[in-house]
Amino acid sequence: MSVCKCRFCGGRLDHTLIDLGLSPISNEYVREEQLDQGQFFYPLKVSICENCFLAQVQEYEKPENIFHDYKYFSSFSSGWLRHCREYVDMIVPRLGLSGDSMVYELACNDGYLLQYFLPYGIPVCGIEPAGNVAAKAREKGICVETCFWGEQTAGQIAEQYGPADLIIGNNVLAHVPDINGFVEGIRKALKAKGTVTMEFPHLLRLLQKNQFDTVYHEHFSYFSLFTADKIFETHGLKIYDVQELPTHGGSLRIYAAHAGNADVKMSHTVHEILTEEKEYGLCSMDGYRSFSDRVRKIKRDATALLASLKEKGASIAAFAAAAKGNTFLNYCGIGTEYIDFVADSSSEKQGLYLPGTRIPIVSPEMIREKKPDYIILLAWNIREELAGLLEDTREWGCKFITFIPETEVF
Repeated sequence: MSVCKCRFCGGRLDHTLIDLGLSPISNEYVREEQLDQGQFFYPLKVSICENCFLAQVQEYEKPENIFHDYKYFSSFSSGWLRHCREYVDMIVPRLGLSGDSMVYELACNDGYLLQYFLPYGIPVCGIEPAGNVAAKAREKGICVETCFWGEQTAGQIAEQYGPADLIIGNNVLAHVPDINGFVEGIRKALKAKGTVTMEFPHLLRLLQKNQFDTVYHEHFSYFSLFTADKIFETHGLKIYDVQELPTHGGSLRIYAAHAGNADVKMSHTVHEILTEEKEYGLCSMDGYRSFSDRVRKIKRDATALLASLKEKGASIAAFAAAAKGNTFLNYCGIGTEYIDFVADSSSEKQGLYLPGTRIPIVSPEMIREKKPDYIILLAWNIREELAGLLEDTREWGCKFITFIPETEVF
């Protein structure tokens, strides 16, 4: 029997953080003509490396198969767009970016972020492997290279466009099976005095708030600052600042530069967050042990609540056909026997069916037509935004349900 090795350091993966059973690829939505066909289910288990404590799932499907026709478009969340605009307005003066600078974004999606650099007159280049979403970015006037970022492609792009003053990666590091090649590419393409900023869900918050639905096959890895620091240090980069963000239930934005860049000053927040992680037990196995039990309780509570509501004749819908929702529904075994439909604002998803559960995805207008008694907010990380969009449903007495970090009806 072969032993799985850590994708960063090659250490043994003998420790299981959570086993969510078998699940389909979370963004592998089903067309109507495919309803009578099968769908592949893969083990969804997170292991912890005994050396570097990187949390990771095995690679069952190649990234090029997952992202060739991607159904996630970042611009459909107004809250996320606001977050990105504020980032650009902050980072331009902080780094002194100008028309002579160059900005790369890795996994630029539909241009949701790079569009805000254009009014500043700052040259940008997006790297996006999914051709269908890259096309949307180009419609906004953004230069995009359709490829996966890695050591080789980074060298080619830097040669064509010049090295970058700023490299951005928002919620992409988790999607990379070859972490070493990815980060080495950043080192090669970054100017001597350049900065890279990366945002990713914070493993500490994932554990503290029971965010198991953040786990899916497209997310190959889950990062603490401790582990991210080890990875970047290995490739000659130093994390010199970090910010805690509310996005995705609690994220980190790290700032890194070349190890030899003496111009950047180490922020005290780096030490503070590393200390918090160590005290929680993320630098040993202590902080990981009770997570599975808490997740199982959420499953029991969720199915018990929905069964009780259906026994009383309640109608239940869901909102946001998000990848995290697919993990949650498949793990809990919640399908059309509980949920009539899931509404989503993305026209790309409407008319499709959720992977595994085969719950139909419809326009939000269906909510006003059917008037469900309860709506499950599957994208709980933007619950305030979704609740605002659905405020008119209160007129007929509709209530909302979230299950992370615990079951709540409101």
